Amino acid sequence: MRIRVGCDLGFDFPQTIPMIVTLNVHFSRFSDLEHPDHLVTKPSVPVEGYRDSFGNWCSRLIAPAGRFSLGTDAIVRDPGLPDPVDLYARQHKVEQLPAETLLFLLGSRDCETDRLSDEAWRLFGHTPLGWRRVQAICDFVHSRITFGYEHSRATRTASEAYTERRGVCRDFAHLPPLSAAA
Repeated sequence: MRIRVGCDLGFDFPQTIPMIVTLNVHFSRFSDLEHPDHLVTKPSVPVEGYRDSFGNWCSRLIAPAGRFSLGTDAIVRDPGLPDPVDLYARQHKVEQLPAETLLFLLGSRDCETDRLSDEAWRLFGHTPLGWRRVQAICDFVHSRITFGYEHSRATRTASEAYTERRGVCRDFAHLPPLSAAA
C-alpha cells in the first residue's frame, strides 16, 4: 500500500514570526519513504533541524512578514496490515512503569486529565484490564468522534473534542491516553 502524506500550510503574517514545526514523518518510518519528505518554504528561508525527546524531527525557522507557506510531501510504503492483537497483553500498574514512559501520562493544555478522569473511570473502569480495555477505549473514541479536516482548530482540547464529538488526528490521539488512566 502507498500512502501519500504531507501538508501545505499558508499564512499571512503581520510581522516576522519565529516558528518550530513538526511536519515530517517519524524517523522510525524513514526506510518506508519513497523519497525524503523535505520541508519546503515559500519564500525560501533558512531552516534549522533538531530531534525532540520523542524522536520527532523539528524544523526551526523565522517566517517573514506577509504571505508565507510551508509544506511537505511524501509517499509511505506500508503493508496495510491491521495492528496485531494480543489478548493477553498485561496492563501494568503506574508504579511499575519505566520512568521514561511517565511523561506520556501527564495532563497538558491539550489533554486535561482533571476534566475527563471521572468520565474515563465511569466508561472504562469496569472493563477488563490489558488489551481489551485499550481496545474498548479506541473503539469508543472512533465511534464517538467524527474525523474531518474542516474540524481542525489549534485550540481544541481533548475535553472539547469529547464534547463536540469531532476532531482531527491529534484529537483522536489525545482521547485514548486520557481514558487509559481508567
